[in-house]
Amino acid sequence: MNKLLKSFVKFGLILCIISTAAQAKTSATEQIPVLKQDEVHQVVAKRVTNFFTQSHYRDFSLDGAFSAKIFDRYFKLLDGNKTIFLQDDVNKFRNRQEQLGQELMDGDLKTAYDIYNLFLQKRYNRYQYALEVLQRPMDFNTKDQINFKREDMAWPTSEKELDEYWDKRVKYDELNLSLTGKNEGQIREVLTKRYQRVLKTIVQSNNEDCFQVFMNAFAREIDPHTSYLAPRKKRDFDSEMSLSFEGIGATLSQQDDYTVIMSFVTGGPAEKSKLLSVGDRIIGVGQSNSAIEDVIGWRLDDIVDKIRGPKNTVVKLEILPVGNNSKPKVIEITRDKIHFEDREAKLKTIDNSRGKIGVIEIPSFYIGLTKKVESLIIEANSAKLQGLVIDLRDNGGGSLAEVIELTGLFIDSGPVVQVRDNLQKITTYNDKNKGIEYAGPIVVMINRYSASASEIFSAAMQDYGRAVIVGETTYGKGTVQTSRNISYPVDARLHPKWPELGGAQYTVQKFYRINGGSTQLKGVVPDIEMTKSQYVDETGERFLDNAMPWDKIPSADYLTVANIKPLLANLKSQHQARIANNPEFNYIEEDIKRFNDKKDNEYLVSLNKNERETEQKANDDRDLKRMNERLNRAGLAQITKLKDLPKDYKQPDAFLDEAVEILLDLIPNYPSIEASKIRGGFLSLDKPIE
Repeated sequence: MNKLLKSFVKFGLILCIISTAAQAKTSATEQIPVLKQDEVHQVVAKRVTNFFTQSHYRDFSLDGAFSAKIFDRYFKLLDGNKTIFLQDDVNKFRNRQEQLGQELMDGDLKTAYDIYNLFLQKRYNRYQYALEVLQRPMDFNTKDQINFKREDMAWPTSEKELDEYWDKRVKYDELNLSLTGKNEGQIREVLTKRYQRVLKTIVQSNNEDCFQVFMNAFAREIDPHTSYLAPRKKRDFDSEMSLSFEGIGATLSQQDDYTVIMSFVTGGPAEKSKLLSVGDRIIGVGQSNSAIEDVIGWRLDDIVDKIRGPKNTVVKLEILPVGNNSKPKVIEITRDKIHFEDREAKLKTIDNSRGKIGVIEIPSFYIGLTKKVESLIIEANSAKLQGLVIDLRDNGGGSLAEVIELTGLFIDSGPVVQVRDNLQKITTYNDKNKGIEYAGPIVVMINRYSASASEIFSAAMQDYGRAVIVGETTYGKGTVQTSRNISYPVDARLHPKWPELGGAQYTVQKFYRINGGSTQLKGVVPDIEMTKSQYVDETGERFLDNAMPWDKIPSADYLTVANIKPLLANLKSQHQARIANNPEFNYIEEDIKRFNDKKDNEYLVSLNKNERETEQKANDDRDLKRMNERLNRAGLAQITKLKDLPKDYKQPDAFLDEAVEILLDLIPNYPSIEASKIRGGFLSLDKPIE
């Protein structure tokens, strides 16, 4: 399983790419490259195709019909909003659509590269056109609108039709800057740099860019969670699962043609060296045994690849220190293992007049999560906390092994999840570690971005009666992925000069609750919905066009740990009474209604400055009014502008606050758990064991 939500919050590796608008003008002598397949890509294409056709859960044939679907998805990945290609461009390649499957099996992706080269040329032309539009007088008094929902439209049939869209697209960019107070000269300066930066990126395209997009068009046509992982994507995936990577621990951004240091990881090699400062520009990179290469104007991800490397190796950086009159200097830094401590599970204690409870926030199911949570539970037990809130909001999943182990901390022993493979064999994964590590009452928080491993955990806790599940219905991802290296062990000996080959991630199983139901498409429905209304949006597996279907299997053999169903009706009524008079929940209901009312026109944006300013003022006035109401309730001074809000002010988390209240309602009535099932016989409740 892997993380999949947009917000979903893909936490970046610390050497991350932060886009900025600034970029020097593209030289007239620079040429758009003609990309062609690297020799090693033939090997990668064949191996990935073999993985997908032989081992994927979904039974499919790489025939002409399926090839045609790959063709359409490839164009969708390249130009989903239909702002680059014309219908004639698509038609030009239509007679080759059914041969894509054979090209994949042969490892010869000529059609893919021909299409991509046309895409680069046409995208370049579009941004050149945008620069021309930018020179026209700006008029924000028309009734023009721009529609950003174009994927269901027909392909444009003429360049004139595309010009009309790009006229509005540039005007949209101009208006956004005008609304920030910039004048025409300033707007042109910012957008010229922004568009020229795109042109520079197009010129710097490489063969891997095309290969990656096409292989993922193939992968995503099989199912939404199958992927080809290019070498750097494979490294990012591995780092995400382990919450660590090996490098120097600096965050970089691109400004003009320079790579600039933005921040440091506390305790990382870059910070500890004292040789670098925020604002320093990296103009050259080399290894301990090689000369320094000039990297001005390089793509940031290529620079990141050169700086990152194995622990205890040395990277040489040529630095232009911050300041106008600084001289370049060369420094050396020894790489080390960098840990993302901010992404680890955390415990915080809430102590109020009703009781003392703990909140464990789990951002992802990373390798080592269970050991971390176990240490937090020891801390919670030592503090005699009366209950726990486990926050899985926005948690997109992670390791299947970790979710099984984690569930085992809260149940005695027994099944946690069932899986079925492509041979229809059902396997039950059990918690084999007898005894309950934490036996107190639990509330689990979920939302529509909680997926995969989060759904396995919350479903198991619900089926065992171990926790009250609160929030929104989850995402609905009920499939299990495996990740494989594309390289074979023998490759290093037979082909020592080969570069990294990356990885493949693909669906191998579907998982099922221990009660036999599937979370696929349907998700986990909470015991208590946090709000009266729900967002009517397209978040969730059921909105993906080739997602696996829902089904069910027989129930596993299990016994509930506690029977909390009789308590739910009373918990719901207490919850509803509270939120009816809670200003924060009233705000949320207003926001949901406003979003749902605008749903049909959410992608239609006015290009009239007065209309946008009126809308913006209404939003600002509403936000300011709400903020002053919050400040008044907190006994704090009111503000006249949102920017005057104290920097240390923390906005209430209404959902978390209410989850705490639900837990406090649950505590006095939570059924006692048999003492013999608790490890060490310890139960952190302020009442005797019955």
